[in-house]
Amino acid sequence: MNPVLGTGTAPIRVFGTGTGEPLGPEARRALDAATLVVGARRHLQAAGLPDRTERIVLGPLTPALDRIAEHAPEDGARVVVLASGDPGFFGIVRALAERFGAGALDVRPGAPSVAVAFARLGLAWDDAVVVSAHGRDPRTAVHVCLAHPKVAVLTGPGAGPAELAAGLAHGTTGRTLVVATALGDPGRERVERLTPAEAMARDWPDPVSVVLCLDESRVLSPVRTLAGAPAGPGGWALDEAEFEHRDSMITKFEVRALALARLGPRTGDLVWDIGAGSGSVAVECARLGAAAVAVEKAADGVARIRANAAAHGVYVHAVHGSAPAALDGLPAPDAVFVGGGGRELPAIVTACARRTRRSVVVALAALDRVPEVRAALTGAGLVPEGVLLQSSRLAPLPGEVSRLAATNPVFLLWGTRPAVRANEGATQ
Repeated sequence: MNPVLGTGTAPIRVFGTGTGEPLGPEARRALDAATLVVGARRHLQAAGLPDRTERIVLGPLTPALDRIAEHAPEDGARVVVLASGDPGFFGIVRALAERFGAGALDVRPGAPSVAVAFARLGLAWDDAVVVSAHGRDPRTAVHVCLAHPKVAVLTGPGAGPAELAAGLAHGTTGRTLVVATALGDPGRERVERLTPAEAMARDWPDPVSVVLCLDESRVLSPVRTLAGAPAGPGGWALDEAEFEHRDSMITKFEVRALALARLGPRTGDLVWDIGAGSGSVAVECARLGAAAVAVEKAADGVARIRANAAAHGVYVHAVHGSAPAALDGLPAPDAVFVGGGGRELPAIVTACARRTRRSVVVALAALDRVPEVRAALTGAGLVPEGVLLQSSRLAPLPGEVSRLAATNPVFLLWGTRPAVRANEGATQ
């Protein structure tokens, strides 16, 4: 029979602690009666448990879950789990519910570390993007920080302030890191503002609670009705008139539409736009939630890219340099768009294809370059595909009638990693 929800009679009781007020009377009674208590070492030490109580220090989850499973059926068994903050927010509740069912849990959350950290700064956090780097490659967190002005990162071993700062130091300007340590501990709590360079130079012992990455020029936002990152754009493949550009040197919206579909930019991704010109592809990727790097050899082009990004309310890291040499110091991308290159095009495509995690998309006008681009994609282990795009736009004629005005044909080629193709549709 399922326990009555909210009565405290569920076999496994979960209490959030450590980021605010101490455990209350109900938690104290549960701990005094518990036969098994599971939690981080610091939570167990602070709990003042009776000597008779069995306890498990959380490390790898599986042994702890196995012991709970062995213990729970015993007569008189009372299991208590202690966790930081809100254990249902990137916490142990998910693993417990998957193993034992949600009906077996009685969860009493504390204040989540993200909420407490923003409260210390006097900032609302309904518009913050929250990403967990605990037990994960920090690159996703870095990319989210590059793409959004207000981000909270839940840290972990090998993915703390220094690692996060190292990723940011190569891809952004104007970001502030706020490192919140030992939140809720009156004697140890610290909340520090640092530049990425300062955070990278420090050693960060546990317990770092959360790291906030802020573009302080954009941390105040209008009143929201939806929490989290702003909703995606209402449209993409924007008209060329939406971007400042020189002499029509811009990827046309028909080409951009298919290029975006093949790039698949999303939150947590990093996309390169090579030979960026106006930066229209990079800006559109940033509008769709990805971190974007635009490489452009012309100084006035770099300024134009930055102006277009600012006009659309996004951040694009503009790099002044010529590919492929300018790519050497950049972090590896998830997807790449190549819109220029001249005689260097095969070398550029090869360099991009060797480093991309997912795909490379190439737009070119010259038929003669199609075989060498396909060969570069294939040589780097990507599966090549492509189309010739020819479109005609409606144009006005006198007498309130229209004609078809042909645009220049463009070859759009792309290559995708075979492993990615095999896993298309899989969730993150």
